Amino acid sequence: MDDQLLQKRLGHVFKDAALLQQALTHRSHSVLHNERLEFLGDSILNCVVASLLFESFATIDEGDLSRVRANLVKQQSLYEIAQRIELSQFLRLGEGELKSGGFRRPSILADTLEALFGAIFLDAGFDAAREVIRGLYAPVLVSVDPTTLGKDAKTLLQEFLQSKKIALPQYNVVATHGAAHNQEFEIECLVPKLEIQVFGTGGSRRAGEQAAAKLALETALAMLAKTPAAARKSKQRTAQLKLAGIATVQTEPAKDAGKDAAKESGKEVAKEVTKEVAKDKQSASGKQKSLLEPAAAQASPATPATDNATQQHPTHTTQPKTA
Repeated sequence: MDDQLLQKRLGHVFKDAALLQQALTHRSHSVLHNERLEFLGDSILNCVVASLLFESFATIDEGDLSRVRANLVKQQSLYEIAQRIELSQFLRLGEGELKSGGFRRPSILADTLEALFGAIFLDAGFDAAREVIRGLYAPVLVSVDPTTLGKDAKTLLQEFLQSKKIALPQYNVVATHGAAHNQEFEIECLVPKLEIQVFGTGGSRRAGEQAAAKLALETALAMLAKTPAAARKSKQRTAQLKLAGIATVQTEPAKDAGKDAAKESGKEVAKEVTKEVAKDKQSASGKQKSLLEPAAAQASPATPATDNATQQHPTHTTQPKTA
């Protein structure tokens, strides 16, 4: 393959073509290989990526910057960039590596890319290497989320659940498959409050848990996306009212039913009060009547009674005797 095409994709034309050839040479091909250039390029890459992150994310602290940088310079990230520029077409490999598919191996592609950075530094200086790295990483930096990049699935799931005040997930080993030296673990991940139950598999228990956590997080995010915003807001408001000791928010039909019940209850109370007032009036009237009767009896004249007594028992008058 023509090296001119690779230089065009890198955005740098080598003054010393021998440096380019050495950077592309694997140790299986010849004695003059790229491992020393790889060592140099690794250091340059770390420095440049750190500088780019420092410029791009002014509000991110040192810990998050270090985590993001480590993720951007790891083998998988370098392999993806190498795939994008089709670096495998330009590798110089020994026959054994060619037969075994070494040109597809992520480790070889990542190491060769770092060797190219080292070769560019020796060919044209740090600024030239910086511009090449900046150009290759530009599409990556556009989509970088510094709050999540570099965090594994279990950490992301835990942070998501904590942000929603939901209990942490439960991981259980459901089954193991295969021989002892090549086992595959099937892991169950449960989030009871969200009614999530998913399964993940991996070559180790940790790998299985990571796979299950990734599925659980995707499921939880999908559920959140399907839930209307108004419903989520209503549930939050209801929860707040419950915490404050206030009655739960009711729907409109429930409110109308409550009003009708209150009216009926008011009517019943009014009836009872009216009955009680009537009873009190009757009772008061009876008491007043009973109090007036003795008074009337005392106030009436006793003449008829006296006359009767006189008629029944006539008065005898004693006349004085004459001497």
